[in-house]
Amino acid sequence: MSAPSRRKLPIGIQTFSDIIEGGYYYVDKTPHIHRLIEQGKYFFLSRPRRFGKSLLVDTLRCLFEGREPLFQGLYIHDKWDWQKHHPVIHLSFADGNLQDRSALDSHIRHQLQQHRQRLGITSPTPELISSDFSDLIRRTHEHHGQRVVVLIDEYDKPILDNITEPERARELRDGLRNLYSVLKDADRHLQFCLLTGVSKFSKVSLFSGLNNLQDITLTPRHATICGYTDEDIDTVFAPELPGLDRQQIRHWYNGYRWGGEAVPSVYNPFDVLLLLQEREFRPYWFETATPSFLIEVLKERGVFTPRLDRVQAKAQLLGRFDVDDMTTEGLLFQTGYLTIKKWEEPILGYHLYTLGFPNQEVEASLNELLLPALGISDSTMQETQLGLLDVLKAHDLAALETHLKALYAGLPHDWYRNNPIAKYEGHYASVFYSHFAALGVSVTVEDASHTGKVDMTVDFDGHLYLFEFKVVEQLPQGKALQQLQQKGYADKYRGQGKPIHLIGVEFSRERRQIVAFDVAAA
Repeated sequence: MSAPSRRKLPIGIQTFSDIIEGGYYYVDKTPHIHRLIEQGKYFFLSRPRRFGKSLLVDTLRCLFEGREPLFQGLYIHDKWDWQKHHPVIHLSFADGNLQDRSALDSHIRHQLQQHRQRLGITSPTPELISSDFSDLIRRTHEHHGQRVVVLIDEYDKPILDNITEPERARELRDGLRNLYSVLKDADRHLQFCLLTGVSKFSKVSLFSGLNNLQDITLTPRHATICGYTDEDIDTVFAPELPGLDRQQIRHWYNGYRWGGEAVPSVYNPFDVLLLLQEREFRPYWFETATPSFLIEVLKERGVFTPRLDRVQAKAQLLGRFDVDDMTTEGLLFQTGYLTIKKWEEPILGYHLYTLGFPNQEVEASLNELLLPALGISDSTMQETQLGLLDVLKAHDLAALETHLKALYAGLPHDWYRNNPIAKYEGHYASVFYSHFAALGVSVTVEDASHTGKVDMTVDFDGHLYLFEFKVVEQLPQGKALQQLQQKGYADKYRGQGKPIHLIGVEFSRERRQIVAFDVAAA
C-alpha cells in the first residue's frame, strides 16, 4: 500500500467546503456528528478557543443543506438521506468586539436580515429582535417545507469580551438571553439546534426556559468531537511527521480531556497545524488564545501556582459560570488552561474531578504569564530565566542557591507590605515553582512515593533535583534536608540511573529570603 500523499495544512480555515475542495488535510468528524444527530435535537458544547468549534458548526451546516459531494468518502456519506434538505440559520458572534447592547442588537439584526434575504423571506421584519428571530424561524419552516436547523457559534463571546466590566457584561448577557429565549417556543419548527462557546453560562442566567438543552461538554461519547487524537496525528498527518520528535509533539501539545481517564485525550488543532508548518516547538495556541481577563482574575485571587496541577472540583463547579459568579476552577477549565486528569465518584451521584495542566505548552506559558503578578517584572524576566537555565545546565548547586537568593531579594517590598503573612508564604512557594515551570523544564509538584510526597521534583538534562520546603522564623533549622533523607524520597528514582540531588530549602518569613539551601547527593 502506498504512503498517503502530502496535502495542504488548513491553518485558520473554518469553512468545511474550502477544506474539502481545496485539497487540505481533514480529520473526519462525521462519526461524532452522526452520533449527535441520532441522539437528540438541542445541544450545547463548550470548548476552549481555537479548538475547531467553528469548523464543526460549518460541517453541520453543509450536511443539513444536503451538499453531498463534500461528504464523498467520509463516514456519514452512506448513512445520510441526501434527498432531504433543511434550511439553516447560522448565527456567529466570533467577529469583532461588541461593547454595548446597541452594538450587539445591530450585529444580531444584520445577521437575521441576511438570513431573510438568503432564505427568501420577504414579509415585514418585526420590531423586536426576539420577534424577528421567532418570525424568521417560523416563516422559513413554512416557506421551505422542512424544519429549520439553528447553529449558534461563539454564543458567549460578547459577554467574555467584557467580563471585566460587570455592568456592561450583564447588559450584553441580557441581550443574548433575549435572543436565545426564542428557541424553546420554536420547537415545532426546529429540526436541530447546537450552541457552541468557550464558557458554560448557567441556564438560569442565559437560557431561561430552555431546559431541554443537552450539555455534551463532558459526555464521554463526544469527548473527541473537537481536537485531534493520537490516532489522527499518526494517520491523517503521517506525511508531515518525519523530522519531528513524536514523543515531544505529545508532551508539548496533547493532553486535553473532557471525561474520565478512559476517554482519549486530544491535541489542540491550531498547535498541531502550526507545528507541522513551522517545524518548531512553540506555544502557538497560548500566544493567540489567552484572554487578558484570566490573568487579572488569577492575580486578584492570589492563586497558589504549585496547586494548579492538582485542583479538585465538583462537576457543578466546572459548569458554574456567570458574570457575578466565576469559580477559579471553572474559569481555568473552560478556557483550556486546566483539563481533567482524573474522575471519581466517591458516593453515588457526586462527581469529583482532579484538574491539571494538559501539556508542556500550557504549564510553561501560563506560569511565565503569571510571574509579573508574583513580583518578577517583565524587564528582568528574561535575564532571570536565562540565569536559571545556565546554572541548571552546569548542574552548579552553589550557583543555583545564589541565583534563587538574588531572585527573592529582587521582589518588590510593596508586595509584602500589601499582603498578609499567610499569603506571602504561599507567594514564596509560587515564585519558586513558577520560575522553574516557566522555563519549560519538567516539574512535578508533591511527587508521591510509598513514603510520602516530595514538595517538588525537577528532571532536567539527565539530572534529578528533589526539593523540600520549610518556612522557619529567622534561623535555619536543617529540617527540610533531614526530611528528604529520612523519608527516602529518592528511592523511587534510583532505577533511572540519573544523578539525584537532594535540596532542602528553608525560607524565613521575617527576612523574606532563603535562609537555608542544604544539599546532599542521594
